[in-house]
Amino acid sequence: MPYIACHECDLVHRLDEIPPGGAARCARCGASLRRPKRDSINRTLALTMAGVILFLVANTNPFLGFRIGVQVRETILATGIYQLFQQDMKIIATLVLFTVVIVPAIHLLSMLYILVPLQLNLVPRHLARVFRLYMFLKPWGMMEVFMLGILVSIVKLVKMATIIPGVALYAFLALIFVLAAMAVTLDDHLIWEQIDYRR
Repeated sequence: MPYIACHECDLVHRLDEIPPGGAARCARCGASLRRPKRDSINRTLALTMAGVILFLVANTNPFLGFRIGVQVRETILATGIYQLFQQDMKIIATLVLFTVVIVPAIHLLSMLYILVPLQLNLVPRHLARVFRLYMFLKPWGMMEVFMLGILVSIVKLVKMATIIPGVALYAFLALIFVLAAMAVTLDDHLIWEQIDYRR
């Protein structure tokens, strides 16, 4: 049976199996210890697979198009990062590349690496390390900040050119919500229990 310490008073509890819809509370202070999420592995895996598709679409299709007169110029997500490098803003370009491309890719690949084997009752090597990496990088995913910057830029450019939203823009927007839903449906305690149980 797993042990868990209360986040409020540090009292250590041994948890029995929690029924669906139930919750465990601290015997000393009454704080919530754990509330299992319904069908966490299946739901998170489904969202992860949707996220992989959206990520590929967002990074390989036109993001925005600009029409000035008869000329139309389309850009992809990588174009903006490359332009930042070209304009000698390497720190900002690296930060955008890391938080908008690399971290979401690691999040999605990590979830596939963890959830697919658990779904098949298999244990990949270094499962605990991959999950720690996922948890460590979780705060660094800042796609919504990047999207906010894009929206501000569109408002400023709308008087100079006609803005044509690309397929990648919609995929990127959907990916933000999918990654947020992944974080909500994933039961961290369940993953740690599965790792510990299969050692």
